[in-house]
Amino acid sequence: MMNKIEISGKRIKDLRENIGFSQKNIAEFLGVDQSMISKVEKGERYLSSDMLDKLASLFGIQLKDFMNTDIHLPLKYGFRANSLTADDLRMISEINRIALNCDFLTSLLNGARINNGNQ
Repeated sequence: MMNKIEISGKRIKDLRENIGFSQKNIAEFLGVDQSMISKVEKGERYLSSDMLDKLASLFGIQLKDFMNTDIHLPLKYGFRANSLTADDLRMISEINRIALNCDFLTSLLNGARINNGNQ
């Protein structure tokens, strides 16, 4: 049985590979050494909550979804990840964060409509 860090590391690796990002891409995006990403994926090191939050935005998922293996990535990118810079990844992350916030606001509005309809 895996502990949470191993599941988290495996999940990060699965998400990273699904999109086609390299460990180097992720390391540059987070501002850490590539060996750190390797150790995280092997379950030997932790990422800070800030780093996990940044990765969630980059992957286009909610932070809680790192542990939910039933959640699949909403997007696949149509470009070669090896040619991406850390700035490119930051831009992708910001766009995904906007999309996630829009989804959240839409769910709040839908909940308000349902509650108003029941009164």
